[in-house]
Amino acid sequence: MHKKRNSSDTDSTTDTPTKKFQVGGQAVIEGVMMRSPKSFTVAVRKSDGQIVIKKQPYIALTERFRFLKIPIIRGAVVLIESLYLGIKALSFSAEEAMDEENPETKTFGSKQEKKEGIFVTFWLILSLLMGFALALFIFFYLPLVLVELTGVKGGFLFNLIDGLIRITFFIIYIWAISLWKSMRRVFEYHGAEHKSIFTFEAGEELTPGNTKKYSTHHPGCGTSFLLIVMVISILVFMFLGRPHGISGRLTRLLFVPLIGGISYELTRLSRKKKNSKIVKILIAPGLWLQKITTKEPDEKQLEVAIAALKSALE
Repeated sequence: MHKKRNSSDTDSTTDTPTKKFQVGGQAVIEGVMMRSPKSFTVAVRKSDGQIVIKKQPYIALTERFRFLKIPIIRGAVVLIESLYLGIKALSFSAEEAMDEENPETKTFGSKQEKKEGIFVTFWLILSLLMGFALALFIFFYLPLVLVELTGVKGGFLFNLIDGLIRITFFIIYIWAISLWKSMRRVFEYHGAEHKSIFTFEAGEELTPGNTKKYSTHHPGCGTSFLLIVMVISILVFMFLGRPHGISGRLTRLLFVPLIGGISYELTRLSRKKKNSKIVKILIAPGLWLQKITTKEPDEKQLEVAIAALKSALE
């Protein structure tokens, strides 16, 4: 049984797979978030087996403000926007996954639900901020300190070693969290998200039977994007030379939007030229990495991903 919760009214216009546009998604706690050009949807499987859907209209900033569509700049904007929507999706999924009440007797937007939502959102945002600070230290600052301990002086070699350490830390990190049972379920929903998107892109009907045959590894995945970001950061930082002192290390943060923008453009290009042999070679490491961050979903998880995508397309 599906119960849909709309945060505001939407058009009844239905987009079909024959129209050429991209959809994207993200795995959340016991569910999947999906985005289409006109809406943002989160579907969550509650403990009683019911799928609850929250949907709201959403037009990307790059569509609302055309000047933001300038190459490189649009990549930085998309990153910030994706982070914002990702937090909203996680907040909703955390509320629903932990909520043991009967959803039939609970009114969306009630005072009780709003209080619970504020509490959960506060702790979620706090956890994300702490996680971001820790990630900044482990994946950005610590590698620089370790390279300095080697005594390397040349800017080229310094930044190459720094980047390789960062990539190694990243791979170890995602492998370690994949051993966590709860995170493995998130990775299964990640696989369900990819399978449903592949089905949509192929123009097939969105059913569990159709989605099962597709791979859990998608070239447009955020995991692949993060790997591209790390490789591009090596090249960009090489132009900056060897950092000196704390201020020199922190100055590199100013170049993160540029790195994200370049990485975004390369990701867009790889999706357009996905049949090119050169592109297939370049995206292979990212697809390999998805063997860790995506797992084969069961039919119930596929149903959640399909529910989210269908709602986003309505």
